[in-house]
Amino acid sequence: MDKLVLLKESLRNKLVKKRPGESKFGQHVKILTSISNIYEQLKNLDVSFVIIGLPEDIGVYANHGNTGTSKAWEATLKALLNIQSNPYTKADQVLILGHLDFGSELKKLSEFDTEKKKDMVKARKLVSEIDGHVTYIISQIVMAGKKPIIIGGGHNNSYGNIKGTSLALNKPINVINFDAHSDFRPEEGRHSGNGFSYAYAEGFLKNYFVFGLHENYTSDKLFKTLDKFKTIQFNTFESMEIRMEIAFEDELKRALTHISKAPFGIEIDCDAIENIPSSAMTPSGFSANKTRYFLNYFARHDNACYLHICEASPRKKTEAMVGKLISYLVTDFIRA
Repeated sequence: MDKLVLLKESLRNKLVKKRPGESKFGQHVKILTSISNIYEQLKNLDVSFVIIGLPEDIGVYANHGNTGTSKAWEATLKALLNIQSNPYTKADQVLILGHLDFGSELKKLSEFDTEKKKDMVKARKLVSEIDGHVTYIISQIVMAGKKPIIIGGGHNNSYGNIKGTSLALNKPINVINFDAHSDFRPEEGRHSGNGFSYAYAEGFLKNYFVFGLHENYTSDKLFKTLDKFKTIQFNTFESMEIRMEIAFEDELKRALTHISKAPFGIEIDCDAIENIPSSAMTPSGFSANKTRYFLNYFARHDNACYLHICEASPRKKTEAMVGKLISYLVTDFIRA
């Protein structure tokens, strides 16, 4: 727990913008005041959802991607704490735990050079260290009987989410991944492009469905790899939204059938959402509303056990928009 930084009352009060006649989400969510015995505190707390931030972009860097995902947590907090508290947003069912502090790892990263192979090896070792911290905190939340809502960070953290949940439940879990990419790349050292392949190879992930792969950005080799496994299914964005060969609704049902017989995680990669600042921003993707519909569809199922929103990469001008989008997704999960 040495990485865990609790959300402090002072920061919450600073971020919440009070207005006469209004009651804000941040005024009613629960927070912890002591870092000791986190599991016992969570177990005894009358909440259903625990929100945790993973402000890092080391996994993205280690995948030769565009950094900036470390900023999404702060953007989310500013927006989420200031939505309305009402019967629809259910703030009393939520604990905002805080975030894992990867400041020392990010400092090391600033000294690396992506052109140097030895530095990329070091970066991927840092991702493995992050895996351990994410795995532990997620396992504690799930063992305490709560549903984690994880705000990334890069998609490398899917591995820790899957492993932590699997260890807590003492069995492999299934995953639905709303993503332009499969993140099922070779086990070449940990990065944001192989969280699912590592989790699958190590037995923590069983049934996996990739929803909305982009045909232009998935290699022939990866398609052949995915086709090898009966426990892995996918569809492509183009087949649903461009060529209209298959129906979105039918694919929702097919994906749910594939994953819903066991506890499953919901992974939302912002790279799949049109014109949202992310590590691999796309001008052609699912709309924000279709993303919300997708999330609501899967979150309603009893076996949905966590939500991970990742790869958002806000800049100063887009911080409010990104924070607002993630807040919508968080509350959609809670409402469902």
